[in-house]
Amino acid sequence: MSIQNVVVLGASPKPERYSNQAVRDLVSHGHKVYPVHPKSEHIHQQACYKNLDAIDVPVDTLTMYVGAERSNKLSESIFKLKPKRMIINPGAENEALEAEAQAQNIEVIRGCTLVMLRTQQF
Repeated sequence: MSIQNVVVLGASPKPERYSNQAVRDLVSHGHKVYPVHPKSEHIHQQACYKNLDAIDVPVDTLTMYVGAERSNKLSESIFKLKPKRMIINPGAENEALEAEAQAQNIEVIRGCTLVMLRTQQF
């Protein structure tokens, strides 16, 4: 497994949320994690970014935990990041965004980041 720069869009400071658990598990697997949350300063000792435009590193994976209503508003910023792949977690499906990502040669996976990490499929 190679170390990746992973952006968690919709990261939550609440431990019971899957996006919070994803940050924790990504860190424990050695990845460089960039949680995006407009108000939180840190999640699992990782500095949070207020928005996608604040991220200035090459992005290997963007894992999404926001629904279509929110992701539609963020599409310009998402594609500006030029992630190599997007993981669309359950509840974050957005067919238009996924189609545009594929048109831009971004790999799109509908799956669960937590399951992928725990089964060595990440």
